[in-house]
Amino acid sequence: VQLQASGGGLVQAGDSLRLSCAASGLSFSNYRMAWFRQAPGKEREFVATISGRGGRSYYADSVQGRFTISRDNANNVVYLQMNSLKPEDTAVYYCNFRRTRIDYWGQGTQVTVSS
Repeated sequence: VQLQASGGGLVQAGDSLRLSCAASGLSFSNYRMAWFRQAPGKEREFVATISGRGGRSYYADSVQGRFTISRDNANNVVYLQMNSLKPEDTAVYYCNFRRTRIDYWGQGTQVTVSS
C-alpha cells in the first residue's frame, strides 16, 4: 500500500491550495479516506474524511466551510481543496485510511501560510 501526498507549498493568508493523495495497492473505493495534519509541537489532528463512494464527508470545526474533501475513484486520488487559508493552517498534511484497524499514512506534504 502506498499513499503519495502532494500539492503543499508556501502561500499567503487568504490564498488557496489543493492537496492530492494518490493511492495504490488497495481497493480504493472500498475505503473511507481522510486528511490529518500536524503542526510543529502539536499532536496530529483530524481535518476531513470522505466515504468510499464520496457521498458523505465530515470536517473538523476549524476547517468547516473553508476546506472541501473529494475523491476520484477512477484514478485512486483523494483531494483536499483549502480556501481562505490562515496561518494556523500551517502544518504537515497527511492522507490516511484504515484497514482492519491498521492506519496507513502517506508521507505528508508541508503547507505553510504566512500572515
